[in-house]
Amino acid sequence: MVATRNENITDIDVSAEMRNSFLEYSYSVIYSRALPDARDGLKPVQRRILFQMDQMGLKPDRGHVKSSRVVGDVMGRLHPHGDSAIYDAMVRLAQDFSLRLPFVDGHGNFGSPDDGPAAPRYTEVRMAPAALAMTASLGEDVVDMISNYDNTYMEPEVLPAAIPSLLVNGSSGIAVGMATNMAPHNLVEVIAGARFLLEKPEASLDELMRYIPGPDLPEGGKIVGLEGIRQAYETGRGIFRTRATAHIENITPRKKGIIFTELPYLTGPEKIIEKIKDGVSSKKLQGISGVQNLTDRHHGTRLVVEVKNAFNPEAVLAALYQHTPLEESFGINNVALVDGQPRTMGLKEILEVFLTHRRNVTRRRCEFRLRKAQDRLHLVGGLLIAIVDIDEVIAVIRSSEDSATAASRLMSIFDLSQAQADYILELRLRRLTKFSQIELESERDSLNETITELTDILRSDERMRMLISTELADVAREYGTPRRTVLLEADAVAQPNKNNGPKLKITDDPCRVILSATGRIARIVDGEPIRREGPRAAHDAIGAIVETTNLSDIGVVTSAGNVHRLNVVDVPAIPDTQNAPSLSAGTLLSELLLLAKDETPLMIISLKEQERVLTLATAAGKIKRVVLDPPNKSQFDVMTLMDNDRIVGANISGDSDVLVLVTSDGQLLRFDASAVRPQGRAGQGVAGMRVSDGASVIALGVVPADDLAAHGVVTIAGSSQALPGTVAGSAKITPLDRYPAKGRGTGGVRAQRFLRGEDILSHAWIGQLPARAVTVEGKPVELPEIDERRDASGSPLVDIVSAIG
Repeated sequence: MVATRNENITDIDVSAEMRNSFLEYSYSVIYSRALPDARDGLKPVQRRILFQMDQMGLKPDRGHVKSSRVVGDVMGRLHPHGDSAIYDAMVRLAQDFSLRLPFVDGHGNFGSPDDGPAAPRYTEVRMAPAALAMTASLGEDVVDMISNYDNTYMEPEVLPAAIPSLLVNGSSGIAVGMATNMAPHNLVEVIAGARFLLEKPEASLDELMRYIPGPDLPEGGKIVGLEGIRQAYETGRGIFRTRATAHIENITPRKKGIIFTELPYLTGPEKIIEKIKDGVSSKKLQGISGVQNLTDRHHGTRLVVEVKNAFNPEAVLAALYQHTPLEESFGINNVALVDGQPRTMGLKEILEVFLTHRRNVTRRRCEFRLRKAQDRLHLVGGLLIAIVDIDEVIAVIRSSEDSATAASRLMSIFDLSQAQADYILELRLRRLTKFSQIELESERDSLNETITELTDILRSDERMRMLISTELADVAREYGTPRRTVLLEADAVAQPNKNNGPKLKITDDPCRVILSATGRIARIVDGEPIRREGPRAAHDAIGAIVETTNLSDIGVVTSAGNVHRLNVVDVPAIPDTQNAPSLSAGTLLSELLLLAKDETPLMIISLKEQERVLTLATAAGKIKRVVLDPPNKSQFDVMTLMDNDRIVGANISGDSDVLVLVTSDGQLLRFDASAVRPQGRAGQGVAGMRVSDGASVIALGVVPADDLAAHGVVTIAGSSQALPGTVAGSAKITPLDRYPAKGRGTGGVRAQRFLRGEDILSHAWIGQLPARAVTVEGKPVELPEIDERRDASGSPLVDIVSAIG
């Protein structure tokens, strides 16, 4: 190839050219795009967005403008790198799930952890209140201004930044050969640590961590393990684990669920749902029957994972943490620009850079205000001189040929400076009043005080520190919010199938299901008998005990003549402390069932007792014994009731047992269970007891015939005219064998003699002594001593009895 006359070909070393070009490109990426400045914590594009919005007057008290307008102005004036990069940066500044303290107030769809934002033509923005603290005092020469890319506009090299944004909002970016990844922190804690370091520059890391214990993520959650955080605060690099916040609750009467209300940083619910489905498909996750995302703007994050009945929810939760993004690792890499050079810094170094920046900003602001005050004082002094001899001043001005001559003569006659003379010439006549002179003198005194104050601040390092500390405290008070993230020292959730960890699937171990007299139900996995001696806890009056296994079913007999099948694993388990479990830790039986209106649970029974039958008593005096033989249904009928009748008692009985009925008018009937022939489930029962007009059966007892002496009858009398639960009444306890047996269908014998004002039995109970009575809150009530007389009157009670067991 032959070179023409106008060509100039230069031989270069390709390797050297590539090396130089790559270094220039690397420096451009590091300095102009990827890494934040340690002083204001912002990348160039973020700084330019906030500066341009400030110049456009988009303050928080102004209306929103289209995002496209802001993006266009930033791109045309300051940042020629493409509109998509600018809009993406502005979107992040507006996302409250990305930043702990957003600087942009967005209106419209600015995305979620799972979805991107709407196009800039659909969204609107303005400055958030916190952004005002980042741009405050920009017009007071507090930072250096540099030329933009084409030397047509000026932009700040760094923002004044009264907020330590690098720690508060964190940062992430990938440069050439390096990257940064910084976690958000709580503004109040960071400023508290900065103020402490300002007061004690030699503070140790441990002292600073008393104020800044760890990151505070925008969406809360938990941080597990603080050793990695301390390492990052010391060296600039470290790893910690973020974990979703969860609790276990009943999502249906028979099913438990794990409810997640706070997710790990920058992790969306849709991503988690996808990983859960993959884990279930690959058999890594077991015991999950479904997952729902119920998140909305009104109730916040709510991700519901449904747990199968036979599985331990705690173990399922541990597996979710292990195999899904519900627990994530966050690697801290504190890299930022210091004096234009990238540096990896610990906590103390970051705070020191910020405080040095605030010291420079505050000093330059004080110097600027001092100069302005001194200049104004100089002009005010000239005005005061002119007002004293105003007639002569006017004469000098009128006799001068032009303004330049007038200024020269004023300077020579009144000993004024050029600035003072020019200012007097521009003076309006309305300022030449006595009132104006008083105002000027007052302004002069005020300016002198301001100058003295600013001079003292600039000369005193202690006063400068106090001013900076006070301003930081004001920022924390105005923009600070409480901590959202919980810091955990060590792992609080055991891994499934590990040593001492919760088993994933509940084994079919023996257990006891206990129903209290107040209607609370609990499951105890322990074969030891329940201890009766010692102080009695709330709800310790027991109504029924069923020996069963964890994976079995029990039956719940209701007042409507139905039996509801209840999985034992749905019953909450409670600890059996020293063989004396507290039934107050259980739950109301009615909350585990889907009951019809006016249908109440009465008794729990085992569905495996084939050699015995279920005995039912109704308020109208009907009695029925029915062979269980339960069908494979979640609910089945055991008695057909007449209109306005209801079941008042139920229990398992054998032919050798004795049945006892008590009515509201104080009558008791005792007869053998063999007198009632078992019927089918559709039967209506037979006459059990003759009931007087206006009275009803209120209690049923099933007692072994050979153990009558150990059982007793507790009756509580009251007045039918009093509101239920308002009068304590009187109680009587009598051994059951004191009541003679009568034939089925008769009226029985009197069980308690009414006192004056009493005409009804409010409660009756037949069972093994000693009896226990409780209030509606489950607190124990003292009952009287045993009375051998079957028809005696009761002893007055102090407390109102709600149930007996």
